[in-house]
Order: sequence, then structure tokens, then C-alpha cells
Amino acid sequence: MQAFTVHQGIVVPLNRENVDTDAIIPKQFLKSIARTGFGQNLFDEWRYLDHGEPGQDCRNRPINPDFVLNQSRYQHGSILLAKKNFGCGSSREHAPWALEQYGFRAIIAPSFADIFMNNCFKNGILPIVLSSLEVDHLFTETLAFNGYQLTVDLAEQVVRSGDGRTYAFEVTPFRKYCLINGFDD
Repeated sequence: MQAFTVHQGIVVPLNRENVDTDAIIPKQFLKSIARTGFGQNLFDEWRYLDHGEPGQDCRNRPINPDFVLNQSRYQHGSILLAKKNFGCGSSREHAPWALEQYGFRAIIAPSFADIFMNNCFKNGILPIVLSSLEVDHLFTETLAFNGYQLTVDLAEQVVRSGDGRTYAFEVTPFRKYCLINGFDD
């Protein structure tokens, strides 16, 4: 697992509450336990206009131009900004696999489903809980500025914006140790 110390990246705003694991990676892609190839099918039913199947070449599929991951300003995003209860639904480890393989290193939201949050830590993704007010402010900033970036400093347990604002977050010492050293638990 890749170590996580400090990460700077473009923020992708997913302005939806209660995003469940079925939306993150639809059921038809769960047949494999190889832990590879899931990133192209992240949010498959929202990203594409057709029905996806395992092994399908996604380069030729019709994309949904309104979905955030298909907008050019977010193409290289690595920090996902979400609303409350992200990762709810069934407990499938494929969901963090898809997020990580797409390129996300951190997810910021007011709350996460417990099992999903634990699976993120086990797969090198840092789930960050901030208040709804802080998350709403970050949504405003992300939408206002093209290429909006944040810096996540795990050692200091803060998220820094380009204008100097800091947002403190909590993480247990064990989880922090594992992520900083690239260990899964």
C-alpha cells in the first residue's frame, strides 16, 4: 500500500448525500476479487449513458457530460469532496478499490458509513470527517475556482486550502501510523 503523508490534489465535488457502494461500483463489477481494473467503472451508472459490463472497453462508451468526473476541470482530481453518509449500503471492499484505482487518495465528507470508512483505511484512502459547514464552504470554493486544490497533511491532521485556511480532522493513532507507513491492517 502506498504511504500517505502529505497529498496535494484537485478537488472533485460530488454533491450528493447518501452515496452508497452500489453507486460507487455497481454489482455487475463485483465478480472479480483480483483487486485491479475497477477504477474505470467507478460511479459507472452516473459516468456513462449505457449499461456497463465487466471487461468492456470504456473508451468507446457514451459518457454523461453532466457528471462531475467527466468534466475537464476535474479530470485529474485526487481528493473527493462528498456529502453526508458517503459509502453507505452493502459492505463491499470493491468500492474503495475503485476509488483508489481511479486516483483518489482522500475523501472529505461530514460522515461516512462505518464499514466503508474502515475499508478506506485498509486500502490507503484517507477518509476525512469535517463539519457540514466546513464541507459546504469547500463545495463553494471548489465550484468557484477552476482547478481548486487542497493539501492534506496527515502528520499534522489538517487540510489546507490555497488561501491559507486550515481544517483540522481526527484520525486514530493506529490508522494514522498505518497510512503514514503504507501498512494495511
